[in-house]
Amino acid sequence: MRTYKASLLAAATLCCPSLALAQTAPDIEPDNGAEAAPREEAIVVVGKLTDSALDRDDIEITQANDLGDLFRRTPSVSVGGAIGIAEKIYVRGLEDAQLNISIDGAQIQGTLFHHVGRVSVEPELLERVDIQTGAGEATSGFGAIGGAIRFRTRDAVDLLEPGRNVGGIARAGWFSNDGYKLSGTAYGRIAGDVGIIASYVHQNRDPYEDGDGNLVAGSGAEQNVGFVKIGGDVGMGHGFSLSYEQRDEEGEFGARPNWPVLEGDPLFPAEAQRRTVIGNYRYDSGGILGVELTGYWSRAQFELDRFDRWGLYGAEIENWGADARLNLAAGMHDVTLGVEYRNDHVSSAYLGDPAMWQPWAWDPAVGRFTEKGELFGLYVQDRWQVFDQLLVSFGARYDNYSLDLVTYGGGADSDGVSFNIGADYEIVPGLTANVSYAEAFRGKEIGDAFTLEHNAAWAILQRGLEPETVNNIEAGLAYDADGFYASAAYYRMEIENVVLDQLYRDRTTAPLQNNTYYENVGEFRSEGFELRGGYRSGAFGISGFYNHYNPELNGLPVNGYEHLALGNTLGDQWNVSATFDPAPSLGFEASLTRFERVEDLEVLFRDVELGYVPETQFIEKPGYTTFDLFARWQPFGTDRFELLAAVYNLFDETYLAHASVGDYTAIPDYEIVRGVNEPGRNVRVSASVRF
Repeated sequence: MRTYKASLLAAATLCCPSLALAQTAPDIEPDNGAEAAPREEAIVVVGKLTDSALDRDDIEITQANDLGDLFRRTPSVSVGGAIGIAEKIYVRGLEDAQLNISIDGAQIQGTLFHHVGRVSVEPELLERVDIQTGAGEATSGFGAIGGAIRFRTRDAVDLLEPGRNVGGIARAGWFSNDGYKLSGTAYGRIAGDVGIIASYVHQNRDPYEDGDGNLVAGSGAEQNVGFVKIGGDVGMGHGFSLSYEQRDEEGEFGARPNWPVLEGDPLFPAEAQRRTVIGNYRYDSGGILGVELTGYWSRAQFELDRFDRWGLYGAEIENWGADARLNLAAGMHDVTLGVEYRNDHVSSAYLGDPAMWQPWAWDPAVGRFTEKGELFGLYVQDRWQVFDQLLVSFGARYDNYSLDLVTYGGGADSDGVSFNIGADYEIVPGLTANVSYAEAFRGKEIGDAFTLEHNAAWAILQRGLEPETVNNIEAGLAYDADGFYASAAYYRMEIENVVLDQLYRDRTTAPLQNNTYYENVGEFRSEGFELRGGYRSGAFGISGFYNHYNPELNGLPVNGYEHLALGNTLGDQWNVSATFDPAPSLGFEASLTRFERVEDLEVLFRDVELGYVPETQFIEKPGYTTFDLFARWQPFGTDRFELLAAVYNLFDETYLAHASVGDYTAIPDYEIVRGVNEPGRNVRVSASVRF
């Protein structure tokens, strides 16, 4: 099976020269007689060429501080919101609410506040990131309508130098626009290949300036992250890990953190927290049997002090669940059977003096609001090596969703089955054809915490609400030989029965409908293509990609303001990156990214339908180009002391990311609707010492 794996890994990593080189290197057998440790491989889906991966080298040389840094050079993946707490990920125009996102198998679900992001991760703790674009195999997890993103954290034993049982890394970084970052990591061997790692990361950011030198109010924050993980291989094919992460962020933000703070408007104190516990167990018999078990618990909280209105308001989401997989290898078949469960709990509440918030409440006797959800899934996936050149994968998944509107009563229940099939065929050595069809299913899940409160006499769910179903078709070619690699892929994704909370409705229907009202609004489609290519020779590497897609709802363009939690329209994106590593202790990277202009983007369809405006309007998303430089240097020839330097947005361009809320300020009565400008030029320097 090595032939198909090499082709798939090359296709999945064309956008990252360093990763592509690592993954296509030949297997090296140990010469000391010891058993070789299993290698981490990119998670790839048979029949798909549009998946990507980031390894530790990619993360480290960029000195990534947030999601925008992580995915800056990833095809079909964009991040908007500018400010860390407000960042949202978009994949092929779909917002991250449509993705299955996990950290070491623990799923992150639910929205605390629709003006902030739901995904928060510290890049310093990550070993790799796997990105699956579009629905894929049955193992993708609950609700992977638009794909899956899997973050994997670092392990202690992997960091230890040969012959040592303890170690540590201290790192200090400074960035000109504007702040600093400090981190410390200690790790050690407990016994055999079992170790423990502990990290602490502190980041303090002042408000940054955009490319015009304007200070972006509400963009500063202080972050503190603590992480402990114990685990490793215990022998006889058994391994485990147990981790705990504590993340805290506080600052003063606008009332809507992903919108600009207008002159004269106040900033409001806010705090965000997340606590996560994850346990993993694995068993590999070295033959036909393997077992993977994951259990997790996570609690995320957000508090915003609206001292000008109802005072302190809080939101909380708690998720816990488990996933159990049985892997069977029989002849030319690799079969995975699994069962998973997740329990979600979301609540929001007035936390201040009742005398302050009661005048704002629908019912002054009710100050806390709750919803609960339960998800259960069964899945099977078979990868069948029909013959050396042909790999076929097929599978099925059953999902059951249950939602309980605890505070007001009612709910929704749904279940469904989704199928997938894909094939990879090696036409000639180095040239592989790929084709796949995949479905995914998602029932109604818990709602946005800040919108749980409503009039008890009015409906929040459409009667007979249908679950969402998606079908994703992909086809492409990949070539990898003699240091050159290239791929071309076409895809079409269609989501039926899209569930969306649209803008406020008139109340002429029965039952009367709340401002927050979830209903089936039609069909979402994103159709497009990706081109990737690159060449690696000795110390030099160059790679690039181009992607084009058109996300639409019922044939009309989507945007991040009117289609909140669904999608956004972005211009065509292309990137060219080059690497030069003249010595193992010295490396350079340069990256140019361009988003092409979006002209005459039609907006306000819903407002016209409701009679708020007489006709639709048009906005533009200007094109922009960013150029980034990165360097690493180990002055003494080892990683005991390392210097990193980066320049983001070298030419100090002022721009509004296409993945942020569009600019409506030229439309009368919509002057406050706009995303936040991205930072201008940002120089980052960091030094690390390994003990």
